[in-house]
Amino acid sequence: MDLYATELMGSKAYDVAGHYVGRVREFFIEPAESPNRVSHYLLSRGHFQPLVAKHNQVASVASGKMELSVSERALDLYQPNESWLAVQKDLLDQQIIDTRGRKVVRVNDVDLTPIRTNGNVELRVSQVDVGLPGAVRRLLQGVVPPKVVRKLQSKLPQGAIRWEFVNLVEPDPMRRVKLRITHEKLEDLHPADLAEIMEHLSAAERQGIIASLDEERLTTQIVEKLDPEKAADILEEMAPDAAADLLADLSKETSEELLHEMPGQEADEVRELLEFDRATAGGMMNTEFVFVGEASTREEVLEWMRGQEINFDQLDTIVLLDGSAQFSGTVPVARLLLAAPDQRMNELKMEPLLSLPASADDKEVFELFDKYNLRMLTVVDKGNRPIGAITVDDVVSKLL
Repeated sequence: MDLYATELMGSKAYDVAGHYVGRVREFFIEPAESPNRVSHYLLSRGHFQPLVAKHNQVASVASGKMELSVSERALDLYQPNESWLAVQKDLLDQQIIDTRGRKVVRVNDVDLTPIRTNGNVELRVSQVDVGLPGAVRRLLQGVVPPKVVRKLQSKLPQGAIRWEFVNLVEPDPMRRVKLRITHEKLEDLHPADLAEIMEHLSAAERQGIIASLDEERLTTQIVEKLDPEKAADILEEMAPDAAADLLADLSKETSEELLHEMPGQEADEVRELLEFDRATAGGMMNTEFVFVGEASTREEVLEWMRGQEINFDQLDTIVLLDGSAQFSGTVPVARLLLAAPDQRMNELKMEPLLSLPASADDKEVFELFDKYNLRMLTVVDKGNRPIGAITVDDVVSKLL
């Protein structure tokens, strides 16, 4: 018989000798290993550090009770892992996309199918409940016995989505990678359907989907069909160079309408980039980059960075300015972190000193990246002042 997530939460767990171990407080899917298998169970035990039972350590599981096939000593202490999808935290009461029904729905419960494997019991996510039965189970969880709840729910209209038609919504790009979340299923939808779906998502969620779509043409069509205000929200969250590339594919009228909806500073940055030919360094660069004075010490730079809104996951290199605000070099973040607190930035800069004017064609950019194995290249104006940076990701996306 299938089990529901709400019935499993709070269940008592016992080891192979029948000793009480703890209660199931969370359980996880590890998408990299299996897309729908419950791989780990978090067992809380009061003031002690929680334990983790693996999928191959479970002898039986039922509503309210889990029996393990190992002793308590064989269990590991719980360590957070960003590559695990937490069913309660990441699924229950969260919005998902039903790719078959082409709509955004909220998860009320998760259906789990037990499968006996090598003497143990594995739970597989079979579908998510988005209807009234799941909501009733959540409401009555811990208040009414599961048997009574099951009897009540049998009289209610069902609403479930098979797991293979579920598309998770995760705004954090790094976590999308760790959880192996792709939006390939969404790329099969008509742009008009996808645009309608995105109308029901937050700005961060919309941006998360747009950023992970592989098909550039599809992305452009979605933005065209979205309400201008919501489309502008997406553009505002994008890197200026990516936003400029997208707008360049739209009609001038639509492009101007979206720029008008964006905040002034962000819109101005994108407009500046639109003036450059896409096959030049100016057309490839991103105007968002970190720059500091070359006379600053390592500790001063770190202290300043702590107070800035910087995407540290994507920060690789820092640009240096001399006393005249002209480009004087770059410092890799790794070299910065290993330096002494009082060491000055100009002592850490890389050699040779490399930069390109915005008018340089993309072939020159490719040649420098290839010759010097660069991670980032600074773009300067006629006065040798840095105006942007080209990353290795920009180069790769241009070549693909």
